[in-house]
Amino acid sequence: MLIRPGRLTLDELQAIHAGAGQPLQLDPQALPAIQASAAVVQAAAAGDAPVYGVNTGFGKLASTRIGAADLAQLQWNLIRSHSVGVGEPLAAPVLRLMLALKAASLARGFSGVRPAVIDSLLAVHNAGLVPWVPSQGSVGASGDLAPLSHMTLALMGEGAFVGDDGRRVPAAEALRAHGIAPLQLQAKEGLALINGTQTSTALALHALFGFEPVLESALVIGALTVDAARGSDGPFDPRIHALRGQPGQIDVAVYYRALLQGSAIRASHEEGDDRVQDPYCLRCQPQVVGACLDQLRHAALVLLREANAVTDNPLVFGEDNAMISGGNFHAEPVALAADAMANAIAEVGAIAERRVAMLIDANVSRLPPFLTPNAGLNSGFMILHVTAAALASENKSLAHPASVDSLPTSANQEDHVSMATFAARRLQPMIANVARVLAIEWLAAAQGVEFLRPLQSSPALEQAHALLRAFSPAMMQDRSLATDIEAAAQHIGQGALSAIFRGLPAMPPLWVPA
Repeated sequence: MLIRPGRLTLDELQAIHAGAGQPLQLDPQALPAIQASAAVVQAAAAGDAPVYGVNTGFGKLASTRIGAADLAQLQWNLIRSHSVGVGEPLAAPVLRLMLALKAASLARGFSGVRPAVIDSLLAVHNAGLVPWVPSQGSVGASGDLAPLSHMTLALMGEGAFVGDDGRRVPAAEALRAHGIAPLQLQAKEGLALINGTQTSTALALHALFGFEPVLESALVIGALTVDAARGSDGPFDPRIHALRGQPGQIDVAVYYRALLQGSAIRASHEEGDDRVQDPYCLRCQPQVVGACLDQLRHAALVLLREANAVTDNPLVFGEDNAMISGGNFHAEPVALAADAMANAIAEVGAIAERRVAMLIDANVSRLPPFLTPNAGLNSGFMILHVTAAALASENKSLAHPASVDSLPTSANQEDHVSMATFAARRLQPMIANVARVLAIEWLAAAQGVEFLRPLQSSPALEQAHALLRAFSPAMMQDRSLATDIEAAAQHIGQGALSAIFRGLPAMPPLWVPA
């Protein structure tokens, strides 16, 4: 895959995230700008004027001058002192993105690093090496300092990589085994490597890509619940949604119409059904899930821009022979996008929990109480809903915005921070919770359809029903469904229902291309 600085696409990022196996190569056209900015830094390092990050200390120590003989040591010390992250290591897909995003950012030619620095990042990525990077310790300003320092420390041969067995492997040993020389830092290069939003951006993209099959599953399962409850397809009429004009809502209605097309269950009660309106959890799905989709689409655009951005400091303008200090390392765009994603993820799970509650309520769904033929002797799906409620409630707490918090750091030099790294990292448990809520709904909706046989749902929804029944039989008397929930959640996360969703004809894309 050719890395064209500033022109990465969402599809390319998703392929890097997935570890598609394609080696990354830098577009040769990027080299002149890289070399020009590196020449500016080298000239500054040889001069007498104080230049932040080149011949001064960092943060609150910016006024401290460093002698010419110590400039390389300054960069090495920077990486060592900032490698203070804690917690479990970041996942391999996140590190693949971090390495690629940092290389692409530096290759824009505004960071003052030599081509050798970018080559080192790409060599480690292409070797399949995963730096050991603790997941906690960044406040999302001045760059993702601690995680990017751990990544850089591994490139220098002093940190660690994640071995095949998940254990730490000394960096020098891993680099030597792959024939990669440890990176030797020169003036400003350590600072350029650790200033930036590549960790928070990678974490947010990790969530975006991980939630995609879950959201597609939510649409399929939500449609199956409409049929299980013998709901109306009137609320999905395109004329309703055109009058509001919200793009996500319009597209979600298209998805539901396609998923329900050809349902004999729906056709069976188009006449003689005395219900006038369905509960909101059924008829407002385009409005709720569509609004979530709009937020996720906006987040995708923000993250794509950030993935292509230059976010270190100071920035080097080779044509003007200038270095300018600014604040592109502040990750507020990522933090706000991640918070919007959190709300959207939580809401997809919240309305799914409401659909489960509706299905087990015989007064609303008109199915047997708790979806069991012998209620009383059997509890049926009573406590499955309790689990769904617990997960949905947990997500409400996790959805609290991280971006509204700020703790000053570096002796008040860095007095407002974004908390973007946590904002993005906390999305993973939220996604897992939603997948399990949807797993419960999938079990409940399939059970509801059993009581409507011999009527058939639509071809697409019958596929979803059969997929579940391949590993989870109908429950006509009580048994533990804990393993069924986990198996269903695993199918959701791995995209088994996505294949059904994506097989529908003429569907709008889930993510709007940038």
